[in-house]
This record gives sequence, C-alpha cells and structure tokens, in this order.
Amino acid sequence: MEVNPPKQEHLLALKVMRLTKPTLFTNIPVTCEEKDLPGDLFNQLMRDDPSTVNGAEVLMLGEMLTLPQNFGNIFLGETFSSYISVHNDSNQVVKDILVKVLKPLDVKTKFYNAESDLSSVTDEVFLEAQIQNMTTSPMFMEKVSLEPSIMYNVTELNSVSQAGESVSTFGSRAYLQPMDTRQYLYCLKPKKEFAEKAGIIKGVTVIGKLDIVWKTNLGERGRLQTSQLQRMAPGYGDVRLSLEAIPDTVNLEEPFHITCKITNCSERTMDLVLEMCNTNSIHWCGISGRQLGKLHPSSSLCLALTLLSSVQGLQSISGLRLTDTFLKRTYEYDDIAQVCVISSAIKVES
Repeated sequence: MEVNPPKQEHLLALKVMRLTKPTLFTNIPVTCEEKDLPGDLFNQLMRDDPSTVNGAEVLMLGEMLTLPQNFGNIFLGETFSSYISVHNDSNQVVKDILVKVLKPLDVKTKFYNAESDLSSVTDEVFLEAQIQNMTTSPMFMEKVSLEPSIMYNVTELNSVSQAGESVSTFGSRAYLQPMDTRQYLYCLKPKKEFAEKAGIIKGVTVIGKLDIVWKTNLGERGRLQTSQLQRMAPGYGDVRLSLEAIPDTVNLEEPFHITCKITNCSERTMDLVLEMCNTNSIHWCGISGRQLGKLHPSSSLCLALTLLSSVQGLQSISGLRLTDTFLKRTYEYDDIAQVCVISSAIKVES
C-alpha cells in the first residue's frame, strides 16, 4: 500500500517585483519580390506597421519598447534591482535566509607546467581558461584578464600582431552566443627575484584569479571574479638539471659545447660528483667522475660540457649522472635534449 507523504509547507512567503529595463520590440518580417504573386502587398504592410523602423522595415528590431513578460533569471555578477518581500507565515523563528542565483558563465581551467631548457627563465606555466555562456542571450565579452600572484608575470596569448597592430584571435566581434565556449590562453613566468630560488617556486600552487567583464542586452554590465586558481606543483626531485645553451645543428664527429645548469631543490646541502656515460651515438669529451663540490639548498651552478656525435640525424643527449656522496644517491638524466647532426660535407656544399 502506497502512502503519500504529507507536503512540506514553506515557512516563508516570498514576493519579488523585479525592476528591469524594457527590451526592443521584435517582429518577424515577411517580404517577397515584386514579381511574385503578392507583389508589393507584404512590403506595404510592413511600411504601415508602427513597430517597424522607417526605411529599414526588414529588420527584426523595431523602434518600440516592450515590457518583460516574465520574471527572467538572476545571474551571478550582474546587477539585480528588485523589491523583495519576505513574510514569515509560521509561528517559528526563521534564520539564515539565502537567495540563490544562477551562474551566467561556466569557467574551466587547465594548467600546463612547461620547462624552458634553453632559457634562464624556468617554471613557466600555461593557463587555458574555457568560458561558456550559460544564459539564453548573447554576451559581449568586454574583458577577460588574469591577475597573477605576486610571484608571476603574465602574458596574454589571445592576440596576434598584424601590420604593427594587435588583433584579437577571436575577431573584431567579441560576442559569445548562448551555450558557446571560448578558450583563452595565458603564459605565466616567475619574476626574476623568485626564479632564482628554486625551492620557493617549486612549492608555489597559487597562480592568480580571472577577472571577467561582459555586457548583455541594452549594455547591462556583469562582472565575475574567480577564486584563487591553484595548480599542482611540479615535482623536480632533489636535483634539477636543465640546459642553458645548446646548438640546433652540429657537424658529424666534431665536438660541440653545451651549458648545463644544476639546481639543488632539496633542503639540505649536497656534495655532487658528475659522471658522463657514452651512448651508441653520443660521446662525452672530458673526465668522468669530476667533483663538483658542495651545493647548498636553492643554489645553482653552471657547467660547460663538450661532446660529439658519431651518427647523423636527430640525436638525443643522454648519459649524465649526478651522485650525492653524502647519501650515496645517484640521479640519472637521459633524453635531456635533442640535436640535429649533419655531415660536414653537406654544410660545405650548402
């Protein structure tokens, strides 16, 4: 036997009168060519219609304004003017009354931790922001910017340079249709005073926050700021090895030079020994097992190394080993970078 549960009575009676702007009256133009059977009948009816624009009768927007026929939606970040009446119909005391609003935008973010091996600037972070219009009307995206944290500088990658001018990748019209999604890209680089401190940057998870400003019908402005965006900090281990300089193209069986940067990312002092192991194509020049000395936490040192390749083509640089004599721990570094090896005869002919 099914028993219908009693309906729960609301304790509060809520009445809302929204103060909103009228909208432009829209009509559906019906027209035809003069050689058709109706002739100029439809065009004459539209010219006589008081709601159409004189001289532009085929436009859907007219000169009249119309009052809203329904309450509409309340969106987060937009100005909402209304009279609200809340009456307690019960004999109980009601506390913590909340008014919920809808989200006009759906914001999703993705982080990409990039390493610039050939630059002194490390720990670059790329942010991809996907913004979707969740309303039923188009939006004019006035501004979408990223406010970085104090440790980063930000570069917007949403425009290209044409004839010396910056042109948006989205075109001249920054409209976002209902349920459409647009992707924004930003590059964050650590400031110089923080880039040299590997231990600080390694643990940074707070990147910044997005500031979004848009306009809806009749220029009504909305603004939304996200909370602080956080990423997963990359794990470099105790010792990080990166390349500061390397040639793009080298000659076969001829020595070339690279510059390596070794950074102590741990919280203890290390005593490092460098070992260079040859591969089938890459041969290191110099003494293997060299003492590098002590490296304090968050400190770095640069090494100039020489090597040559015995095989043509795109070759991967591998075979570096760093050993901490304090803990007897060895760190292996393979596939550090790639270099194009060509024959010296080809270079002379070219």
